[in-house]
Amino acid sequence: MMLKLEHDTLNDRAYREIRQALISGRFAPGQVLVIRQLAETFGISTTPIREALQRLVAERILELQKNRSIAIPLLSAETFLELVRIRCAVEGLATEMAASRIDASQLDRLRELSEGMEAALLPSRRRRYLVLNESFHFTIYESAGAPILLDMIRALWGRIGPYLTYLFDAQRYVPHANDHHVKIIAALERRAARAARTCIVRDISEAAAALADALPRVAR
Repeated sequence: MMLKLEHDTLNDRAYREIRQALISGRFAPGQVLVIRQLAETFGISTTPIREALQRLVAERILELQKNRSIAIPLLSAETFLELVRIRCAVEGLATEMAASRIDASQLDRLRELSEGMEAALLPSRRRRYLVLNESFHFTIYESAGAPILLDMIRALWGRIGPYLTYLFDAQRYVPHANDHHVKIIAALERRAARAARTCIVRDISEAAAALADALPRVAR
Protein backbone atom coordinates (compact mmCIF):
# COMPACT_ATOMS: atom_id res chain seq x y z
CA MET A 1 0.00 0.00 0.00
CA MET A 2 2.84 2.37 0.88
CA LEU A 3 4.55 1.64 -2.45
CA LYS A 4 1.35 2.40 -4.35
CA LEU A 5 0.90 5.66 -2.45
CA GLU A 6 4.48 6.69 -3.20
CA HIS A 7 4.01 5.79 -6.87
CA ASP A 8 0.78 7.82 -7.10
CA THR A 9 2.48 10.76 -5.40
CA LEU A 10 5.34 10.70 -7.92
CA ASN A 11 2.86 10.50 -10.79
CA ASP A 12 0.98 13.51 -9.44
CA ARG A 13 4.20 15.43 -8.86
CA ALA A 14 5.42 14.70 -12.39
CA TYR A 15 2.09 15.85 -13.78
CA ARG A 16 2.12 19.07 -11.75
CA GLU A 17 5.75 19.86 -12.63
CA ILE A 18 5.25 19.40 -16.37
CA ARG A 19 1.94 21.25 -16.42
CA GLN A 20 3.49 24.15 -14.50
CA ALA A 21 6.38 24.26 -16.97
CA LEU A 22 3.83 24.49 -19.78
CA ILE A 23 1.92 27.27 -18.01
CA SER A 24 5.17 29.19 -17.43
CA GLY A 25 6.23 28.95 -21.08
CA ARG A 26 9.33 26.86 -20.44
CA PHE A 27 8.65 24.82 -23.57
CA ALA A 28 8.30 26.10 -27.13
CA PRO A 29 5.43 25.39 -29.55
CA GLY A 30 6.19 22.25 -31.53
CA GLN A 31 8.93 21.13 -29.13
CA VAL A 32 9.26 17.36 -28.70
CA LEU A 33 9.41 16.36 -25.03
CA VAL A 34 12.08 13.77 -24.23
CA ILE A 35 11.25 11.61 -21.22
CA ARG A 36 14.83 11.14 -20.03
CA GLN A 37 15.55 14.86 -20.22
CA LEU A 38 12.40 15.69 -18.28
CA ALA A 39 13.30 13.09 -15.65
CA GLU A 40 16.70 14.74 -15.19
CA THR A 41 15.22 18.25 -15.12
CA PHE A 42 12.61 17.47 -12.46
CA GLY A 43 14.50 14.79 -10.54
CA ILE A 44 11.76 12.21 -11.08
CA SER A 45 12.17 8.74 -12.57
CA THR A 46 11.11 8.06 -16.14
CA THR A 47 7.96 6.00 -15.38
CA PRO A 48 6.03 8.80 -13.60
CA ILE A 49 7.19 11.24 -16.30
CA ARG A 50 5.90 8.93 -19.02
CA GLU A 51 2.54 8.51 -17.27
CA ALA A 52 2.26 12.27 -16.72
CA LEU A 53 2.86 12.90 -20.41
CA GLN A 54 0.22 10.36 -21.34
CA ARG A 55 -2.22 12.06 -18.99
CA LEU A 56 -1.51 15.44 -20.60
CA VAL A 57 -2.02 13.91 -24.04
CA ALA A 58 -5.38 12.53 -22.89
CA GLU A 59 -6.30 16.05 -21.76
CA ARG A 60 -5.23 17.35 -25.19
CA ILE A 61 -2.69 19.69 -23.65
CA LEU A 62 0.10 17.72 -25.36
CA GLU A 63 0.02 15.96 -28.73
CA LEU A 64 0.95 12.39 -29.65
CA GLN A 65 2.66 12.49 -33.04
CA LYS A 66 2.66 9.82 -35.74
CA ASN A 67 6.12 8.60 -34.71
CA ARG A 68 4.79 8.18 -31.11
CA SER A 69 6.77 11.11 -29.77
CA ILE A 70 4.98 13.68 -27.60
CA ALA A 71 5.16 17.37 -28.47
CA ILE A 72 3.78 20.80 -27.66
CA PRO A 73 0.90 21.34 -30.12
CA LEU A 74 1.12 23.98 -32.80
CA LEU A 75 -2.13 25.90 -32.56
CA SER A 76 -4.14 26.75 -35.63
CA ALA A 77 -5.74 30.19 -35.81
CA GLU A 78 -9.14 28.59 -35.20
CA THR A 79 -7.99 26.66 -32.13
CA PHE A 80 -6.22 29.72 -30.77
CA LEU A 81 -9.38 31.81 -31.14
CA GLU A 82 -11.45 29.15 -29.40
CA LEU A 83 -9.00 29.05 -26.50
CA VAL A 84 -9.14 32.83 -26.18
CA ARG A 85 -12.94 32.83 -26.07
CA ILE A 86 -12.98 30.12 -23.41
CA ARG A 87 -10.30 31.91 -21.39
CA CYS A 88 -12.33 35.13 -21.46
CA ALA A 89 -15.34 33.22 -20.15
CA VAL A 90 -13.74 31.21 -17.35
CA GLU A 91 -11.07 33.70 -16.27
CA GLY A 92 -13.65 36.46 -16.39
CA LEU A 93 -15.90 34.39 -14.13
CA ALA A 94 -13.04 33.66 -11.71
CA THR A 95 -12.18 37.35 -11.51
CA GLU A 96 -15.81 38.29 -10.91
CA MET A 97 -15.98 35.74 -8.10
CA ALA A 98 -12.70 36.97 -6.66
CA ALA A 99 -14.01 40.52 -6.28
CA SER A 100 -16.07 39.59 -3.21
CA ARG A 101 -13.45 37.31 -1.66
CA ILE A 102 -10.02 38.81 -2.26
CA ASP A 103 -8.37 40.07 0.94
CA ALA A 104 -6.01 42.92 1.75
CA SER A 105 -2.85 40.81 1.60
CA GLN A 106 -3.78 39.48 -1.84
CA LEU A 107 -4.47 43.02 -3.08
CA ASP A 108 -1.08 44.09 -1.73
CA ARG A 109 0.46 41.19 -3.62
CA LEU A 110 -1.26 42.27 -6.85
CA ARG A 111 0.07 45.82 -6.46
CA GLU A 112 3.57 44.49 -5.85
CA LEU A 113 3.37 42.23 -8.92
CA SER A 114 2.04 45.03 -11.11
CA GLU A 115 4.88 47.32 -10.07
CA GLY A 116 7.34 44.54 -10.79
CA MET A 117 5.85 43.99 -14.24
CA GLU A 118 6.16 47.66 -15.08
CA ALA A 119 9.86 47.51 -14.23
CA ALA A 120 10.27 44.26 -16.19
CA LEU A 121 9.16 45.65 -19.56
CA LEU A 122 12.77 46.34 -20.48
CA PRO A 123 14.03 43.93 -23.21
CA SER A 124 16.54 42.30 -20.85
CA ARG A 125 13.88 41.50 -18.23
CA ARG A 126 10.95 40.21 -20.25
CA ARG A 127 11.23 36.66 -19.01
CA ARG A 128 10.75 38.14 -15.55
CA TYR A 129 7.62 39.91 -16.81
CA LEU A 130 6.03 36.60 -17.82
CA VAL A 131 6.78 35.06 -14.41
CA LEU A 132 5.16 38.00 -12.63
CA ASN A 133 2.23 38.06 -15.05
CA GLU A 134 1.46 34.42 -14.29
CA SER A 135 1.62 35.11 -10.56
CA PHE A 136 -0.65 38.14 -10.97
CA HIS A 137 -3.37 36.22 -12.78
CA PHE A 138 -3.28 33.18 -10.52
CA THR A 139 -3.32 35.30 -7.36
CA ILE A 140 -6.72 36.51 -8.57
CA TYR A 141 -8.00 33.12 -9.70
CA GLU A 142 -6.92 31.36 -6.52
CA SER A 143 -8.71 33.99 -4.42
CA ALA A 144 -12.01 33.11 -6.15
CA GLY A 145 -12.29 30.01 -3.95
CA ALA A 146 -13.38 27.83 -6.89
CA PRO A 147 -11.01 24.85 -7.22
CA ILE A 148 -12.77 23.23 -10.19
CA LEU A 149 -12.72 26.51 -12.09
CA LEU A 150 -9.07 27.02 -11.13
CA ASP A 151 -8.14 23.62 -12.52
CA MET A 152 -9.88 24.48 -15.80
CA ILE A 153 -7.90 27.70 -16.02
CA ARG A 154 -4.62 25.88 -15.40
CA ALA A 155 -5.44 23.48 -18.24
CA LEU A 156 -6.10 26.41 -20.59
CA TRP A 157 -2.86 28.10 -19.59
CA GLY A 158 -1.06 24.81 -20.20
CA ARG A 159 -2.08 25.11 -23.85
CA ILE A 160 -1.40 28.82 -24.27
CA GLY A 161 1.70 29.13 -22.05
CA PRO A 162 4.26 28.05 -24.67
CA TYR A 163 3.13 30.95 -26.86
CA LEU A 164 3.40 33.72 -24.28
CA THR A 165 7.06 34.43 -25.03
CA TYR A 166 5.94 35.76 -28.41
CA LEU A 167 3.97 38.58 -26.77
CA PHE A 168 6.94 40.87 -26.95
CA ASP A 169 7.30 40.49 -30.71
CA ALA A 170 4.36 42.90 -31.00
CA GLN A 171 5.96 46.27 -30.35
CA ARG A 172 2.61 48.05 -30.22
CA TYR A 173 1.61 45.84 -27.28
CA VAL A 174 4.71 46.16 -25.11
CA PRO A 175 4.26 49.75 -23.82
CA HIS A 176 0.71 48.95 -22.70
CA ALA A 177 1.24 45.38 -21.46
CA ASN A 178 0.64 46.31 -17.82
CA ASP A 179 -2.16 48.87 -18.29
CA HIS A 180 -5.10 46.53 -17.71
CA HIS A 181 -3.49 45.05 -14.60
CA VAL A 182 -3.66 48.47 -12.93
CA LYS A 183 -7.34 48.74 -13.85
CA ILE A 184 -8.05 45.21 -12.59
CA ILE A 185 -6.56 46.06 -9.20
CA ALA A 186 -8.63 49.25 -8.99
CA ALA A 187 -11.83 47.32 -9.75
CA LEU A 188 -11.01 44.63 -7.19
CA GLU A 189 -10.29 47.28 -4.57
CA ARG A 190 -13.79 48.67 -5.15
CA ARG A 191 -15.29 45.15 -5.08
CA ALA A 192 -16.64 46.00 -8.54
CA ALA A 193 -17.13 42.47 -9.84
CA ARG A 194 -18.42 43.28 -13.33
CA ALA A 195 -15.76 45.93 -13.91
CA ALA A 196 -13.03 43.53 -12.80
CA ARG A 197 -14.37 40.91 -15.19
CA THR A 198 -14.43 43.42 -18.05
CA CYS A 199 -10.84 44.46 -17.34
CA ILE A 200 -9.48 40.91 -17.27
CA VAL A 201 -11.30 40.07 -20.51
CA ARG A 202 -9.75 43.11 -22.17
CA ASP A 203 -6.33 42.11 -20.85
CA ILE A 204 -6.69 38.60 -22.31
CA SER A 205 -8.12 39.89 -25.59
CA GLU A 206 -5.39 42.46 -26.23
CA ALA A 207 -2.64 39.97 -25.42
CA ALA A 208 -4.33 37.46 -27.75
CA ALA A 209 -4.42 40.02 -30.56
CA ALA A 210 -0.69 40.52 -30.15
CA LEU A 211 -0.06 36.77 -30.11
CA ALA A 212 -2.26 36.12 -33.15
CA ASP A 213 0.23 37.95 -35.35
CA ALA A 214 2.92 35.47 -34.33
CA LEU A 215 0.95 32.30 -35.07
CA PRO A 216 1.85 31.95 -38.77
CA ARG A 217 5.54 32.52 -38.04
CA VAL A 218 5.54 29.94 -35.22
CA ALA A 219 3.81 27.39 -37.46
CA ARG A 220 6.59 27.74 -40.02
